[in-house]
Amino acid sequence: MPKAAGDAKLLIQSLTKAYAATPTNLKIIDLYVVFAVATALVQVIYMGIVGSFPFNSFLSGVLSCIGTAVLGVCLRIQVNKDNKEFKDLPPERAFADFVLCNLVLHLVIMNFLG
Repeated sequence: MPKAAGDAKLLIQSLTKAYAATPTNLKIIDLYVVFAVATALVQVIYMGIVGSFPFNSFLSGVLSCIGTAVLGVCLRIQVNKDNKEFKDLPPERAFADFVLCNLVLHLVIMNFLG
């Protein structure tokens, strides 16, 4: 068991060192994604404690958070300079795609609310 704990500690140190070299704009996007997922988890916990009487509202809130997180991950992939697939895509275009897709997502969510 101590060997596994030492390996886990070494892994965490390695990930921390690698993440320190990440550009600031990617860290901001990561924080946005973590916030969206955390908000979805809070909604699920609240539903578990209080109940889900307006179930459409619960589904709309959770799907909105998860959809926004997925779109944030897509934005992070497109903006990352190390990613070779999107090297010709300017960051402004990636952000415009993110905003447009968020607009469509939230229009669908608002329609789902009723």
